Amino acid sequence: MSRERILVALSGGVDSSVAALLLQQQGHVIVCAYMKNWINEDNVIGHCPWLQDIEDARAVADRIGVEFRVVNLMRDYRRLVVDYLLDGYQRGLTPNPDVMCNSRVKFGVLAAYARAEGFAAVATGHYARRVETGRAGPLGPPSTTGRGGPSGPALPQYALLEGVDKNKDQSYFLALLSQAQLRDARFPIGHLTKPELRALAAVAQLPTAQKKDSQGICFIGEVKMADFLKAYVPEHPGPIVRAADGKILGEHRGLHYYTIGQRRGIRIPSNTDNQAYVVVGKRAGDHALLVAFDGPAAPGLWTNECRVHSLSFIGEPITTACSIEARVRYRDPRVAIEFTPVGLAVPGEPPVEAHIKFAQPQRALASGQIMALYRGEQLLGGAVFA
Repeated sequence: MSRERILVALSGGVDSSVAALLLQQQGHVIVCAYMKNWINEDNVIGHCPWLQDIEDARAVADRIGVEFRVVNLMRDYRRLVVDYLLDGYQRGLTPNPDVMCNSRVKFGVLAAYARAEGFAAVATGHYARRVETGRAGPLGPPSTTGRGGPSGPALPQYALLEGVDKNKDQSYFLALLSQAQLRDARFPIGHLTKPELRALAAVAQLPTAQKKDSQGICFIGEVKMADFLKAYVPEHPGPIVRAADGKILGEHRGLHYYTIGQRRGIRIPSNTDNQAYVVVGKRAGDHALLVAFDGPAAPGLWTNECRVHSLSFIGEPITTACSIEARVRYRDPRVAIEFTPVGLAVPGEPPVEAHIKFAQPQRALASGQIMALYRGEQLLGGAVFA
C-alpha cells in the first residue's frame, strides 16, 4: 500500500478513533477533522453532545500525535441533509438522513474540502470494506490489463463489501455512493469485529476506548426525531382512520410523526383480543392516518413488489432484468429480488426506475426509504422507494 495523505473524519467515537490509529500505524500521513454540522443552535429538545464529541476527538488526535481540525460544514449540512429531512417529512415521506449525510456531506462536501487541502482521500469509521477490482479508462469499461480508456490513463475500479462483523455492518448507509466517491474513500476498520476494535483502542489507550456508541441522527446527536420534527415542521392534525372499514378512531397531531409499520405512539387502544394497531398508510387529501390491526392481513402493511426511483450504482448500472438481493432497511437481512429496469434513459446511464419483486413479502415499506442493492456481500448501489 502506497503512503497517502488522508483526512480522517473523527466523530469523537471509538470507531473513527481506531480508523485514525490504524492508518497512522500503516504509515500514512493523517490529519483528523471533526465535522461541525450541527450545534443545536435552535435549542431543540434533546441531548446534542457536540462539544463533548469535539473534546473527545481532539483528545484522540493528541494521543496519537496528529493534527486536529474542526471543519465547519453547518451551512452545507443544513442545505443538503436537514432541508432534505424536513422536506421529506412534510411531504409524507420517510427520509434517511444518515445515507444522505454520507453521500452528500462526508464523501461530498468534506471530500471536496480534502481535495482542496491536498489530501488523497477521506477515511471514516464505517464497518465496510473497499477492494480493488480492476482498472478502466475514464470512458472505458473495467480492464485487467491496466490500459487506459480512450480519454486518459487507467483508473482503479473498486467494489464495496459488507463489513466482516455482520452485527455492525454499515454498508447500507453507503448505498448512494458513486464509483468516484468510493475511489477517494477509505474504510480502515471494515475487517474488524467490534470486540477486536475495542481491544485495539484499549491497547493504544485511546480516550474513546470505552465510549458508548452514538444512537442519534448523523452528526446531530441523540435528539429524538419527534422532538426534532416538532421544532421545525408545523403540526397539521387529522383523523386516525381504520383502513378496513373507514371508521374514525381518534385524531393525530401530524402525519410527519408517523411512518408505515409504526405501532408505538398512535394513542388508540387495542381491541379486546389485545391486538395492537399499526400504521399502514397516510392519506394526503384529508391528512388521514390509516391504521389496522397488526398482522399478515393488515392492508398495505406487507408487499411482494414495489417500485424504486433515484437509482444509484457504485459500478456499472444494471440495465437488464436480473436476480440480485436487497436490504430494505438497516439491520434487515438481505432478501432475494427480481430487479427489472424501467424507463431506460441514456445508454450506459442508470435506469430511471426499477420494478422490484421480492422472494418473501416485506413489511412496512415506506415511500422515501432507501433500499440497498447487493450481490452477495457486494453492495451494488441503492434506490429510493416510490
